[in-house]
Amino acid sequence: MFLVGAGPGDPDLLTLRAARLLAEAETVVYDRLVSPAVLDLVSPTATRIFAGKASRDHVMPQEAINELLVTLAQGAKRIVRLKGGDPFVFGRGSEEALHLERHGIAFEIVPGISASAGCAAYAGIPLTHRGVSKGVHFVTGHTRGIDGDDLDWPRLADPDTTLVIYMGLAKIERIAGKLMEAGLPADTPAAAIENGTLPSQRVVLSTLAELPGRVAAEKIVAPTLFVIGAVVSLADRLGWKVENRVS
Repeated sequence: MFLVGAGPGDPDLLTLRAARLLAEAETVVYDRLVSPAVLDLVSPTATRIFAGKASRDHVMPQEAINELLVTLAQGAKRIVRLKGGDPFVFGRGSEEALHLERHGIAFEIVPGISASAGCAAYAGIPLTHRGVSKGVHFVTGHTRGIDGDDLDWPRLADPDTTLVIYMGLAKIERIAGKLMEAGLPADTPAAAIENGTLPSQRVVLSTLAELPGRVAAEKIVAPTLFVIGAVVSLADRLGWKVENRVS
């Protein structure tokens, strides 16, 4: 069993190992965020099983995916569990690996370029930059902490670090409000990256205070990654893929 990172979408960002495994696979279980261009690399003789999940719309619940992988492992020999980005970065790959381990099933993890690294790079935003950002925080909008109090908002509101938010589109207004309440300046540079690394990529450059309104006005849709912090100001100079930028 191979738990493979599909990267953020552009098939050219796949690792060589991932591409070889897709070409040799007997069965591929793939997520919603795996791009059609990556799926085109799957062996034409392979069985494809869609196990995608969207907000409040689970085609296959996680528990069912776990059991499916165990069942498949008892038959086909070259099974690829294909996950968007990197399996161990908000991909629940570790949960699936632990389930396989509990059932005595051997597995291999094949890392992929995470959405944060890939989308930010294609938007011309360095996640760290000397003298601008000394670190990065990664959070997901699919957490009770966005609506409750279990996220450390003052820590996330550090102007000397970069904040990357996965799956936060539905809650971006609340997220921005919480960050400003915690002390992050309203004029902090912020970006929304829709369909990062794909031909349909769009990048909205804004400020923290204006970000929710800009996202609504531009009709930004999922999947969207948010980057908040001073490094976003470098996108004007480092944005090499400018044709889909919304300034």
